[in-house]
Amino acid sequence: MTDETLIERMKAGDDGAFRSIYGRYRDPLFRFGYRLTGATETAEDMVHDAFLGLFRGGFQAGRASLKTYLYAALRNQARKRFRDSGREEAADSDYPEERAGPLDVLLTAETGERVRRAVAELPLAQREALILFEYEELSLEEIAQVVEVEVTAVKARLWRAREGLRRSLVAREVAR
Repeated sequence: MTDETLIERMKAGDDGAFRSIYGRYRDPLFRFGYRLTGATETAEDMVHDAFLGLFRGGFQAGRASLKTYLYAALRNQARKRFRDSGREEAADSDYPEERAGPLDVLLTAETGERVRRAVAELPLAQREALILFEYEELSLEEIAQVVEVEVTAVKARLWRAREGLRRSLVAREVAR
């Protein structure tokens, strides 16, 4: 069933439609929230808040897809939390390893940890673009909708993020 159909059914009072949407997007949103913040509990809270906003009617079908709406809602919550706390860096990881993303599976544990730390140190705008593209596999156009910038800006953020990762990982390797 399409997202549009599920939204219409949810608006008509079908609880099963809401549960279907939740089942479809809960894990990807959690991964995104976790990778932005580095904290399981915070990511869980942000996911629940994003779905609460959806349930309360925050989604407008003509403006964006449901997918980009939910990612944007979670992103906005993360930014607010960072602004309120006065920090942009992700917290030390408390994420269980069995939930590792597809890129993490390919890396050794040691290299994976270095990459995770390097990603967490990226400026927030670069980190969110990299996570959405590499880990969550959103298109450049979807990312542009989520972060509310032009596709060219997303490309620039991805380039800067990758360059920052490269420099950080090289520096870490030299320091070893």
